[in-house]
Amino acid sequence: MTIDFLVTHSGGFHADEVLSSVILTRLFPQARIVRSRAPEWIAPGTDRIVYDVGGQYNAAERIFDHHQRGAPLRPDEQPYSSFGLIWKHYGRDYLAALGIPEAHLDAVHASFDKSFVLPIDLTDNGALSPATAGQLAGLTLPALLETLKPVFDEADPEADNRCFHAALTVARHFVEGKIAQIAAKLRAEGLVHKAILATGEGRVLELAMGMPFRPAIVKAGADHLLFVVHPREKDWCLTGIRRAEEGFELRADLPAAWAGLSNGDLEKACGVEGASFCHNGRFIAAAKTREAALAMAELAVKEALSGRESPAA
Repeated sequence: MTIDFLVTHSGGFHADEVLSSVILTRLFPQARIVRSRAPEWIAPGTDRIVYDVGGQYNAAERIFDHHQRGAPLRPDEQPYSSFGLIWKHYGRDYLAALGIPEAHLDAVHASFDKSFVLPIDLTDNGALSPATAGQLAGLTLPALLETLKPVFDEADPEADNRCFHAALTVARHFVEGKIAQIAAKLRAEGLVHKAILATGEGRVLELAMGMPFRPAIVKAGADHLLFVVHPREKDWCLTGIRRAEEGFELRADLPAAWAGLSNGDLEKACGVEGASFCHNGRFIAAAKTREAALAMAELAVKEALSGRESPAA
């Protein structure tokens, strides 16, 4: 069986069929996108996949609509859009085509579904309002993709199709970028776990390069760690560890006396030659050498622990 056509509806477009097209065009690069509501196009066929149109959900016939009565629901009864249905059936193949290791396929698939696909599904079905984003509502991905639609008085009959393909190009970067981030976190997890084992009961985790570290620290139950040190392009970085995935509260702040200082002023404040910068928010600092970064880290640990041990006022 050869898929020659990827069929979705004509007219105005939304995020769900644009994002579905990202997945399908990667898997079937030879197929032509047909945007139509003509019965002969939206009917089942061995040469096509039909999505966001067609009036039914029938995976065997490769029709993935969600506008009909009795539309499909997720196991938790939240609604699918066409994107969710396409991701359910073709997402793992798409990830394999991107080169995601087989051992990570299920984890990446589930993470992307939860963090990226589900919000699109809910928004498209009216179960989630972009207004919940407050002033950022107009900057959500569905809203941004819709800004690529032609304006109401555009006279070119091909404007809808031209703009759809422009939106497809933009959407592809967001999908692939998000998946790359998820996959990178999984790769980093193994590296961070090895570093945690090497650190033992120490309070400072040293990594060979900058990478996502908090998920692995939490997974390992390494509650004793307070700071992370790693090299950057030309210097070394000392950073705190957030208490929660959301928010900015740290397990320990860098010393207040360092806040907002740099170079000679910071060297005087902390007594470490090579100290070069401390953010005013006290969540990140920099040093010219590894030795200076580790020395700053040990001073930060000492102050943080002494503060915890001080009797309450």
